[in-house]
Formats: sequence, structure tokens, C-alpha cells
Amino acid sequence: MISQATIDKIFETARIEEVISDFVSLKKNGSSLKGLSPFSNEKTPSFMVSPAKQIFKDFSSNKGGNVVSFLMEHEHYTYPEALRFLAKRYNIEIEETGQSDEEKQQRSERESLFLINEYANKYFQKQLWESEKGKLIGHGYFKERGFNDQTIKEFQLGYSPNEYEALSKAALKDSYQLEFLEKSGLVKINGSNNTDRFRGRVMFPILSHTGRVLGFGGRTLEANAKIAKYLNSPESEIYHKSKTLYGIFQAKSELSKKDECLLVEGYTDVISLHQASVKNVVASSGTSLTVDQINLIKRFTNNITILFDGDAAGIKASLRGIDMILKEGMNVKVLLFPDGQDPDSFAKAHSSEDLESFISAEKKDFLQYKTQLLLTDAGDSPLEKSKVAREICKSIAVIPDALEREAYVQECARLLKLEERILFSELAQMRKANFKDLERESKREEDREVRLNLIKDENQSELSSEEYLQEKAVLSLLLNFANVMMPPEETKEGEKDNVEFEEEKVGEYLILELDQDNISFYHKPYQLVYETIKEHFNTTGEVLSSQQLIQNKNKEIVNVVADLISEKHQLNNWKKQKVHVTPLEELAPRFAIESQLRLKQLRLSASIHEIKLKIRELETSGSSLELISSLNDLNKLKIKINERLNRVVG
Repeated sequence: MISQATIDKIFETARIEEVISDFVSLKKNGSSLKGLSPFSNEKTPSFMVSPAKQIFKDFSSNKGGNVVSFLMEHEHYTYPEALRFLAKRYNIEIEETGQSDEEKQQRSERESLFLINEYANKYFQKQLWESEKGKLIGHGYFKERGFNDQTIKEFQLGYSPNEYEALSKAALKDSYQLEFLEKSGLVKINGSNNTDRFRGRVMFPILSHTGRVLGFGGRTLEANAKIAKYLNSPESEIYHKSKTLYGIFQAKSELSKKDECLLVEGYTDVISLHQASVKNVVASSGTSLTVDQINLIKRFTNNITILFDGDAAGIKASLRGIDMILKEGMNVKVLLFPDGQDPDSFAKAHSSEDLESFISAEKKDFLQYKTQLLLTDAGDSPLEKSKVAREICKSIAVIPDALEREAYVQECARLLKLEERILFSELAQMRKANFKDLERESKREEDREVRLNLIKDENQSELSSEEYLQEKAVLSLLLNFANVMMPPEETKEGEKDNVEFEEEKVGEYLILELDQDNISFYHKPYQLVYETIKEHFNTTGEVLSSQQLIQNKNKEIVNVVADLISEKHQLNNWKKQKVHVTPLEELAPRFAIESQLRLKQLRLSASIHEIKLKIRELETSGSSLELISSLNDLNKLKIKINERLNRVVG
């Protein structure tokens, strides 16, 4: 676990404008920086970065936060991954806490493997660009494949010399340990002999989605049937072939933007499509697709399109393993290239525009494609058609969403020219016999979807409600003006109120006033921020500043704080025109009094309405006297608040 001291140092050192500039083109805009949203396709810039407040706010997607939450949103890092990225960028040594000796040793070994892989990656690239054989053989091969220098550099392609100990000698000379050269799979040890695993091959580094080198793929340039054409790093502490996807690092931002992942088979397929401006593409690297790989894609999008070449036998073999994608609740489409062509060759033979148009026009729903493919083989045989129906039902049965299953049954009944009830009956038997656990999981998922839709509807109406706007006003004051002093407050007659304000600040005043009447926020994200502030205040007697809150681990808290402290509208134009604007700090105390009173007034109105409804229900029984008394008390309080509000505003 990363120590708090390290986290504090990372936040103190990292500059949000420097980090975001690596991903977004920013231009000066008053005291802030402005650019096009990295989270949506927009033509008018609405993405703001505040160097002074160290926050970003994207008004097109309503995302906002600090430098860590930006990396979590844009790069899909976990909280620790984002911290480690920043620590590496600013050369901050990470201090770990709460680790056993065994855990420390394991982390040390993992880091050593990453370091040796990074060293090897730079070594292979240096050989490609600087050595005579690297330039002639390695670089020549990549150019022959049609890859330009920019693409070669972007994918960090390299060359391993055709020598038994070239890499191992260089690494040992630079003080790297032979133990980790072997554990990473870069070197094979046989007694006293060290042999470079990838000698004489062009190199394809396999990167994690965070850009760390997990392992390598190497392609031989020899026409020797006894030598494997492609050779991969063996499994290690950091490299698990079934959990990685080639090209994920280069594709991740486009996967989110396009909301679609194109899945191909090999390294060169990825590179060729990427060079042709189709960048939302990854490869399973020749392995059958695994659940771990599917879940890695799911971090970025729920939509997968699988690109096949014209090999029908290969397609049928792959179809049998793709049901697991449907089982994970993802949408699957299939694209078949013309006979004799694969993504690599097709991309080279067509312009970027033609390639994108072809993909868009030719991709088909997976189950529709599977039905048509199997029907072609079945011919007119009723028996074969029944086998097709069962095969299709097997795929439909694993889909978690009931509505999607129903839609697919209806479509397949149309394609197979069968009655829907027959397919529904077959489907029910399959799910009952083989998917009892899936059924329960599906029900939970359906219930969750219903709840999410209800919450979404509630939130949409809530965001336009007076309650929400008033809560926003109170929390905004609490975040932006907590340290402004409250002045003494006078009554209309010039007498002092019982409450003294001379030593009180806006933040303390608001917390005490809200707490006194047990006021909470109906909007859940606001309540989460308020509870965090109040808990800290009750413990320390101090109000958390917005800068402290913006460093919170909870992305929801960070997003709310960034939203409420960001400045969409600047006052620069007013100042240039010499128009006098009263500083907000001077108005904050008055707004604090007024905002908390208006919130209390809304709560009172809601309570009064509720009591009136109860009184109407009990009018016939004559047992509403106690409620009437409560109603009178609430009305008196409301009158007092109205009087107070009148005094504040006028």
C-alpha cells in the first residue's frame, strides 16, 4: 500500500496542466487553460484546466477532478496505478506501508522484472535504429511490411541481433541480474551457457494498458521450417498471455471514444489498421479469447467487433469460443474480409476512408452471422436445420439480459422460418438444465438495471428541482468560501440576535446551522461530500478545504468538488470594461445566511405538505388534533424564516 506521505508528495509535486498537456492540446484562456474534450467528440472547446486550483472540468461530459482522477478517467488506471504513473513521471520514490516481508519481496521481484523488460525494450529499439544489421535487416523488414517510421516508434518495435549472448552480455555489463533475465524469459540458461531467447528476430513489445512492458513477441526472419515463426515470452510473474491484449496501450483512448473494440488475431493486423487511422483495435495474439481478455476490453467498452479473414474453417472454430463474450453481457459483431485478405493486407490495399467505410458497412450482428453461416451448411435438410436451431439457442441461452434474449429468439425464428414458441421452449430447457446459476445472476442483473433506471429518472428530475439547486448553492459556499469571516448580524430593530458571529467563519456557520436542524442533502453525491466535511469538522473542529477534498480517493467526491469550484464564467470582460463587480467574498456571508434559510424553508414546506395530507386522511376519525398542532408550529417557523429572508435581501 502506498504511504500517505508518498501520496501527499505526489499531489504536491504533480502539475495537472503538465500531465494533461501530454494527452490534450491546451491553450491559455485567462487564468485557465482550455482544450477539446478528451472524453467526447466536440468542435467547440469546453474542457478547462485550472493551474491555480489544480483541477480539470469537462463541461461536455460533466467530468471533473484532480490529476489522479483525470488519469483514472482518461487512461482507465486504478487509483494506485495513477499514483505510480505520477511518481514515475516526477521521479518520486514510492514508500510502501503495511506489507509483509514476503509481499515486499514479491513486489521487488515484479519491479525487477519490469525494469529488465524496459531495459530490453530500449536495447532492441537501439539495435533497430543504430546498428548496421538492425537498420538493414530489422528496419528493412518493417519498411517492407509497409510500416512508416512514426508507426515503428509508436509501437516501440525493435530488433534482436542474431547472436547467442548479445542482450545478456549488455544487460550484465549494465549491472542487471542474470536471475531476472532468466525469469523474464529473455535469456535461457543451460549450465554455464546463456542464450538470448529472441536472437535474430524482429521484436514486438507487449505492453500493459498503462504502458509497462509485460513481455515480447519475436518474429524470425529465417525461412527455416524447424524454427517457430513467432516466439513469445514465457509466463512470468508479470506476463500472462491469457490476460493481455496486444495494442491495448495504443488503443485505449480510442476504445472509449469510439465505444467499440475491433479484435484481430496478430501484431501486424493491429499495426496496419492503426497506421490506417483505425486505432480502436487490439489483438488476442493468436490465442483463443479468454474471460480475462474480455474483461480487459470491458473496462473501455461493451462493444466488440471481431475481424476475420476469409478462412471459413477458422471462423467456425472461433465461433464456438465466442459465446463467453455474450455471457459477459457484451455486444458482439463479426466482420469477414474478402477471400485471401486479412486486416493487414486489406488496410494496405485501401485508403483510410475506404477501410472505415468497409468496416462500418460490413460488420454484422454475431448471432445473425452465425445463423446465416450454419444455415448455408445445413441446406434444405430439416434435421440439419434443427441442429442449427439448437446451436443458436446455446448462444442465446448465455446472454444475461432477458430482453436481448427475446429479441434474438424472434430474429432467429424469422431467419430459420420456425415458430417462436419452439425456440423459446428449447431455450427454456437449456437454461433450466445448464444455466441455473446464470438465471439467478440474470435476475439480479435485471433487478439492478431496473433500479439504475429508476435512479436515473429520479436524478434527471432531481437535477432540475429547486431542492437540488438550493443544495448546490449551500455546498458551493461551503467549498469556496469556508474561511470567509461572518459579520455580526443585526435585527430590523438594531438589536443583537442570541447567536454571535464575530468569531465564526462561513464554513463553521453553515455546518452548525444545518446540523442544528438535522438537515441532510437529498442529492446523494452532495450528501457524500457534506458528510465527509462534517465528519472531519466534528473530529478536528476544522472545515476541510476544497484543495484537501480534491485529493480524496473517492472519484465521486472529487468530481463534485471540481464541479463546484471550477469557474465556467470569468469576470475578466467586466474588469476590462471597468464595470464594478462586488467581490464574491464580500457577498458570501449574506449568501450563506440566505442559502441555509432557503434550504430550511424548502424542508419545512415539504413537511407541511406531508402533514396536510395526513390530516385529510384522518379528518373523518377526528384524531388529527396532534397533527394540527404540529402544522401550526411548522407554519410559525416558516413565517420566522420568511421574515429573516426578507431582512437579508432587503
